[in-house]
Amino acid sequence: MPPEQTGHDRIDRRSLALHRAVAAKLRTQPELLKVALKNIDRWYADASRTRTYLDEWRVILHQPLDSILATIVEEGERMTALRQSTPFSGILDPKERWAIYRQFKREVA
Repeated sequence: MPPEQTGHDRIDRRSLALHRAVAAKLRTQPELLKVALKNIDRWYADASRTRTYLDEWRVILHQPLDSILATIVEEGERMTALRQSTPFSGILDPKERWAIYRQFKREVA
């Protein structure tokens, strides 16, 4: 099996797909950004090593919407790392999330 279908690369590609779905949803429901900001506030109190990531997310989420949407789907190393501590938990409902998971499971099969 090619390396891009296993391990971290596959997880990174799935995370990017999830963030693309988040971006699409935020485009029509920008008020959902409040969910991400509340997640950051809640997690910050318990964070130690991840505070740097949370700080970066906070800066991103205070940008204009178009900038946020473009940034969260960037394919560079910085955003790949940041997506590992995404504040967008709760934006996609389980049905939306599982559709993406099933898509990636079919790719490997």
